[in-house]
Amino acid sequence: MFKPLADYLVFDLFGLAPGTHLGEALNFFVYDTLKIFFLLAVIIYAVAIIRSWFPPERTKRILSHEREYVGNVMAALLGIVTPFCSCSAVPLFIGFVESGVPLGVTFSFLISSPMVNEVALIMLWGMFGWKIALIYIGTGLLVAIVAGIVIGRLKMEKYVQDYVWEMQVGNAEIAKQSWPERFGYAREYTIGLLKKIWPYVVIGIGIGGFIHGCVPQDFLARWAGRDNPFAVPVAVALGVPLYSNAAGVIPIVQALTAKGMAMGTVLAFMMAVTALSL
Repeated sequence: MFKPLADYLVFDLFGLAPGTHLGEALNFFVYDTLKIFFLLAVIIYAVAIIRSWFPPERTKRILSHEREYVGNVMAALLGIVTPFCSCSAVPLFIGFVESGVPLGVTFSFLISSPMVNEVALIMLWGMFGWKIALIYIGTGLLVAIVAGIVIGRLKMEKYVQDYVWEMQVGNAEIAKQSWPERFGYAREYTIGLLKKIWPYVVIGIGIGGFIHGCVPQDFLARWAGRDNPFAVPVAVALGVPLYSNAAGVIPIVQALTAKGMAMGTVLAFMMAVTALSL
């Protein structure tokens, strides 16, 4: 749907030649900008309606009644429908610990929330197919569950600062919403979130367009291809200092795979950017 429009704008209206570095880079940028913002608007609106049943207070109450294993699985799954970026999830993490949610269960949520979400699922599905999307989601959930169990077994509560236990986070009543209120919430949430993330998305698409149009085909394949045993650790190390969400990094992921980077390496890079940012 958007490809003919992107081709018309870049090659017909702007007069750039197909196959040139600038033409291919700009075509990638226009096409992905149209496609990704359309997908984001639809996905965020739909999931915001679902999320209206899972405010932070309800999520906290659900997890406070769960223990090891079951609690870790529940926390990781709730991370999908209550996605926060890695920094905004920290205040919620403190609230969970203060309210009695086990530390390991809390970490399963903290890891899953920024890394595994509906935006990543739908965009990966649309760009790479359902197998890659499910592999990413399944791997992310597994990492969150196992890491939470390990942290819980290590009994690390003694390392939590005293002020966290002393904080009193109120247990507010959960207001019931009508369908018009849920639709209104979804509309406001979608507009607000798009206003926050659009710079990251545009920057990500711009970087992806540069890689797509200007980076030689064999460059990334040589340094981060399937034959390099250090490709995954290097990709993770490069991803940690960066900060983005799934919507911002997926255009880069798409361009990297098109240039020959192994899919496993690319997904490791994506997980590092979204969940391990400094």
